[in-house]
Parts: sequence; C-alpha cells; structure tokens
Amino acid sequence: MITSPAQIVSDAEHLAPEVRNLRHDLHRHPEVGLHLPVTQQRVLDWLEPLGFEITLGKDLSSVTAVLRGKASGSDAPKVLLRGDMDGLPVQEKTSLDYASQTGNTMHACGHDLHTAMLAGAATLLADRRDQLPGDVVFMFQPGEEGFDGAGHMIREGVLDAAGSRVDAAFGIHVMSALGVSGQFTSRPGSIMSSSSALLVEVRGKGGHGSAPFLAKDPVNAATQMVVALQTMVTRRFDVFDPVVISVGVFHAGGARNVIPDTARFEATVRCFSHESTATLQREIPQLLAGIAQAHGVEVDVEFRPEYPVTVNHEAETEFARQSVLELFDDAAYAHMAHPLAGSEDFSKVLDEVPGAFVFLSALAPGTAASEAEYNHSPYAHFDDAVLARGTALYTQLACGKLAELASR
Repeated sequence: MITSPAQIVSDAEHLAPEVRNLRHDLHRHPEVGLHLPVTQQRVLDWLEPLGFEITLGKDLSSVTAVLRGKASGSDAPKVLLRGDMDGLPVQEKTSLDYASQTGNTMHACGHDLHTAMLAGAATLLADRRDQLPGDVVFMFQPGEEGFDGAGHMIREGVLDAAGSRVDAAFGIHVMSALGVSGQFTSRPGSIMSSSSALLVEVRGKGGHGSAPFLAKDPVNAATQMVVALQTMVTRRFDVFDPVVISVGVFHAGGARNVIPDTARFEATVRCFSHESTATLQREIPQLLAGIAQAHGVEVDVEFRPEYPVTVNHEAETEFARQSVLELFDDAAYAHMAHPLAGSEDFSKVLDEVPGAFVFLSALAPGTAASEAEYNHSPYAHFDDAVLARGTALYTQLACGKLAELASR
C-alpha cells in the first residue's frame, strides 16, 4: 500500500529546510534560456544519490530522470512530473538575502521554486519506490521563457523516457500575486492562452513630408493596419472566446519631414482556443494585404505561432483537485473562474498526453494579492512556506495516479 497523504505531507515538511536551501541557491545563481549548466549540475547533485536513470539533453541542459517502481516495464503505468528551471533577463530589485548574484538575471517567475519542489518530490518518491506500481518521469526543463524548452525535450524523447509513452503529466506553477498563499487553483479546459508573434513590414516609396502625394506613405498604411487589427478582434471573434493583439514595437523613419520607404511593427497575439489561433493565422495576412493594396504599398506578414493554448484534461484536473483535498483541507483548493492570458510551453506536453497544470499561490506574508508584484516583476517575491505544499502535491499526484492506473 502506498503511504498515506498525511505521511506525504509530514515527510514534505520534514524535508522543507533542504528544499528551501536548494531554492535559495538556485535563486542566487539564475540562468536564462536553453543552456543552464550551473542549474543542471545542482539538480544532478541532488538526484545522484537517489538511483534514478538519468538522461541529459543534447541541444539543451535538460535533466530527465526515471524512477522505476516495483512494477516496471512497457506495460506498467507511467506518470510525468515537470518543473521548469530557467530565469529571466531581469535585474532583481528585491532586498532578499538570497537575491540574484548575476547581473540582469533573476528568477522572477518562480522557476527556482518549481525545480526545488520537484527535486523534493524526487526524494520522497525515491523513498517509496518499492510501493509504486509503475514509473515516474521527472522533467527538469530549461527554456520555458520563450525558448520552447518543452518542445525540445519532447523531440528528444522525454515523454517516452521510461520505455513507452507516459499515461499522464502534471505541472505546478507558483504565482506571486494570485489568491491566498498556499492555495492551489486550476480549471478544466483552457487555462492559459496561446502566444504567437506577428511581424509586419510595410514597403512604400519615400519622399518629402510636404508632398505626400508624390510618395507612397508606409506609415499611414501601417497605422491603419494596427487599428484594423483591433477592429478585427472585436468584430470577428466571439466575446466568450477572446483574442488579444497588442502592438509593442513600431518603427518608421528618422526625420519628421521625411516620409520613409518602410514601416515595421510587431505584436503579440493571444488566444484561448486552437480554432482562434488558426483563424488569425489565416485571416490576418488577408486583412493586411487588402489595406496595403488600398494604399498602393506592399506588405510582408509573418505570423509565427509560439506556444499553443494550455488545455487541461478534465479527468486529470479533477484528479489534481482531489489530490489537493486528500493532502490538505477544503480551503487548499479554489476553482479558477477564468484562464490566464499568459502562455506556457507545458501546453505542448498536454497536447500529447492527458494531464493538468495547477497554480500555487506563493503570495508573500502580509501582502494583499492586489498589492503584490506579479510574476516577471523585478520586485516579485515568492513565499518559501509553499515549498512543502508543492513537494507534497507533486508526490501525491505521482503516487495516486500510478495507483489509479494500475487498478484499471
């Protein structure tokens, strides 16, 4: 029989000081992107005495660790747990005694907590390997922050690392300004938006600002395109399946009395369904080409999908909710009413296998959620007190799901 949830919580609390020390060490030494040699080595040092089957990434410094249970092999159930490891190019402005020691680099999104909690779960699950009716795959992932780390790991075989495809996958993400500290939240269906990049260059004919009729003004055409995109959002899409297009870059010209040859803008595009993403990818180029033709200019449009919509599977989301309630009390879980407009490459895992993504509030003590600094802020602060809870949930998700799968 697998250890009781109460024992898992007790063991996680007992291990919490070591998990906290790991988290602080990672926070002091953040790394960005796909190549995190210091972080990778710290994870390997933690895992080395646990007796896992370990595979390192070829094109990125990932760590895939397989824990074999008492029942193993291709027919045994398999569960994947994921923790991302990368930081952000942000100059930390907290006054924490474990603040980043690397310039313009910070764990501003809490990935140091994810890595530490998953490492803690690796210890607790290794202690229970003789009770597990299957295998656990630990996915320590670089490059979540815009580098498609999950996609890289999937292509390198993380989902089949135990010998056959995992049956379920779970991820936890801490939030610095959401809910009550220590409370988990999730929802079935779309839980985070897709993200795509829109890159547009308008080519016209430059001229003197006093005689626009002798030129073909790309600036005017480009501004009309920006406005038309916002109109498209409100008139072409269901308000209950929203789309967000935000232009963050607009470049044209270098002198106020000169009409330039070109204008360029870039936008981020967010959707909450695969269908909306596909519609935008098809129709935005048509819309912008029509405006360009009306203004007598040319346009190049690149719609670059980045991360798909993160879609939780209903059964696994309910399983995660029940797991939280088995570990803690009823107040430990809250249903998320609406998805978040941020994006996640764990979406690519959930497109391949059943699973769920769960948020964990790490709101700093004495801070109201409405006043706390959000993830990615240079002032973002995440409460160490939630580390034991995250460690316990990772552990329970693996134990409980393996037991459920083995009983079928």
